[in-house]
Amino acid sequence: MNDLNQKILAIIQDGFPLVERPYLRLAEMLNCDSEKDAGEKCANLVVSEREVFDEIEKMRASGVIRRIGGVYDSKKLGFISRLCAGKVPASSFDFVAESHAQTSMEKFATVVDEEPAITHNYIRSHEYNVWFTVIAENESAIQAVVDRVCLQTELHDVHVLTATKKYKINTVMGAKAPVGRRRLAEGCDCQKSDGECDESRATRHCEPAKDVIASGARQSPTTALTDSDRKRIHIVCDDIPHTLMPFKDWNVSCDELREDIATKRMRRFGAILRHQDAGFPCNAMVCFNLDGGTLAESECAGSLLAKKHFISHCYERPSFENFPYNLYAMMHAQTPEELDGFIKESEALLDNPQYVVLHSLEELKKTSFRFFA
Repeated sequence: MNDLNQKILAIIQDGFPLVERPYLRLAEMLNCDSEKDAGEKCANLVVSEREVFDEIEKMRASGVIRRIGGVYDSKKLGFISRLCAGKVPASSFDFVAESHAQTSMEKFATVVDEEPAITHNYIRSHEYNVWFTVIAENESAIQAVVDRVCLQTELHDVHVLTATKKYKINTVMGAKAPVGRRRLAEGCDCQKSDGECDESRATRHCEPAKDVIASGARQSPTTALTDSDRKRIHIVCDDIPHTLMPFKDWNVSCDELREDIATKRMRRFGAILRHQDAGFPCNAMVCFNLDGGTLAESECAGSLLAKKHFISHCYERPSFENFPYNLYAMMHAQTPEELDGFIKESEALLDNPQYVVLHSLEELKKTSFRFFA
């Protein structure tokens, strides 16, 4: 990607403009930034509304941008989300182009692809080799989805995992990407005078993040949704039209979308990237064993990891038999060597806990849940 593409993605991942002519607003933002930058190297970044639109359309067509739309908080809408870990027999013939009988993994991938409640599905480098996310109205509905997949495939030994604490939910990708507007890791007192986290200080001196979300904590009542809300939310979970005035053509009010963000129903409205095509082909879920520490130490560890730009998601989950890890961090890198460096950096940051690295071997499914279908 060129410099202009990177500047555009830095803006639209976390906040695509919710205005009638978003591409004009983006052009204004880019031109304003280029005027502030010194040197001739930024002179070619003065762009028009049509040029910004065309660049974004190219990234959508190439697959760098999966979707531009709303990312809603499932709990605020009356739904729950669970990560499931399980086992499916793997074969050297999985996903081989030559014609052959469908393997166990291929059958599993097909069944999951047809299950709308499952949004993400990955093969990872571990004995528990399949990890997928289910969104539904309640625990029994989640279990019904899991049972249905087990019945139709060779999926077995499944563990349904809740996120007991969330330290970071942020999919902004970039080597120097900001943590984002909703920084869930602020509140750590191990900071230097310039505001950066002083990682040399022991985690025991760290206070829990102010905005850490505990699943058992009392939540504010979910605002009642009208039929109009449900219709809008269902639309916004899709991809915006390929036009200069997408919200008008979507027949969706920008004011209502901004209200969804203000009420925290929507986490963000922006571009969801295919990180493999956006320059981050090396990804892993790194799970740390912090069960032996105190609650404060565990929360501080999550807060410290959440500040790292290479970590997009950081959750605390219950450990289970043969998997004694309870702090999960999704890490993204441009090369295997860079990923290994990020893992070692995180290990040292947390005072060398036991951990396991689950590399992303295959992305079988990654979609956005369509609420209120």
